[in-house]
Amino acid sequence: MRPAHIALAALVAALWGVNFVVIEIGLDHFPPLLFSALRFLVAALPAVFFVGRPKVAWKWIVGVGLALGVAKFGLLFTGMSLGAPAGLSSLVLQVQAVFTALFAFLALGERPGRVKLTGMGVALAGIGVAAVDEGASGPLTGFALVIAAAVCWGVSNVLTRKAAPPDALNFMVWVSTVPVLPLLALSLLLEGPDRDLAALRQLDWAGVGVIVYVAWITTVFGFGVWGWLLRRHPASSVAPFSLLVPVFGMTSAAVFLGESVSPLRWCAAALLVGGVALTSVAKRAGGTGSGERSVQGPLIDNATGSPVAGRAESPTATPVETPVETPAAKERA
Repeated sequence: MRPAHIALAALVAALWGVNFVVIEIGLDHFPPLLFSALRFLVAALPAVFFVGRPKVAWKWIVGVGLALGVAKFGLLFTGMSLGAPAGLSSLVLQVQAVFTALFAFLALGERPGRVKLTGMGVALAGIGVAAVDEGASGPLTGFALVIAAAVCWGVSNVLTRKAAPPDALNFMVWVSTVPVLPLLALSLLLEGPDRDLAALRQLDWAGVGVIVYVAWITTVFGFGVWGWLLRRHPASSVAPFSLLVPVFGMTSAAVFLGESVSPLRWCAAALLVGGVALTSVAKRAGGTGSGERSVQGPLIDNATGSPVAGRAESPTATPVETPVETPAAKERA
C-alpha cells in the first residue's frame, strides 16, 4: 500500500475508535434509542439519493438493518448509557468476530479450523478478564448489553455474507434507512415522548456535531473510504488496520474522558485483540471436494463486518462460495 493509503486506513480506524467517545458525549444529549435513530436518519438522508438503487435484495437490507441497526446499535447505546465505559465498549465489541465465526458454522456450515478455534478461545478469555475487571469497578448490566450487541453484530455479519453486497457504501446507506422507524417507536415506548421531545427542544450545536460525526464521518465517510481502499488493495492488507479501532477507542477515552485503564483491562485488551486477530486471519477449514472447485463472490471482512468488493482470495476475509460442478464430478454422479 502507498503511504497515503496506509494513512487513510489508519485514519478510518482512528475515526471509528474515537466514535465511542463521541457516543458517550452524545448520550449526555439524547436518550440512547432516540440517539441511535437520529444517527441512522442522518446517515441515510440525503446519501440515499446519491448512492444509486440497492444492489441486493430487500430481504437482506431489512434483515441487516434490524440486526445491525435496531438490535446491535440499540443495545450498544443503551449499554453505554447504563455505564459501560467508552474505551471498554470499543474493545469488548470486537468479540463480534468470535460470534460471527460461531454463527457462520451454525448457519452456513463453515467449520472453524484449529487456529480460528484457538483465537476464539483466547478472545473469550479476554472477555472473561474484562468481565472480572468491570465487575470490580463498574455495572455489569451495561457490560452485558455490549456483549449482546456483539452477538447481534455477528448475526448481521452472517446475513451480510449471504447478501454478498458488491458495494459497501451503497449497502450501508440503504441499511441505514431500515432502523429509523423501529428505533423511534422503541424510543417512544421505552424512553417516553416527554424525554424525547425535551432532548430535541434542547438540541444545541454540540448535539448536532455528535449526530454529524456518528452518521456522516463514521458511516458515510468511514465506510466509503474503507470500501475504496478494499477495491484497490487485497483485504489482507487493509483489514488488519481495523484491529487499531479498540486501541484508538481506549486511548481516546483515557485522553478525553479521563477513563482509567487498569492492568486487568490491558490484559483483557491483549487477549481480545490477539484472539480476534487469530480468528480473523485463520483460513477457513474444510473446503470443496476433490471433484469441485469454487467461484468466490464478494468477501466479508471478519474484523469489521463490512463487505469487501472483489474476488481476490484473502486470509482475513471469508469467501462466499458457489460450488461449480466439474466434468469429473459429473462422471462420478
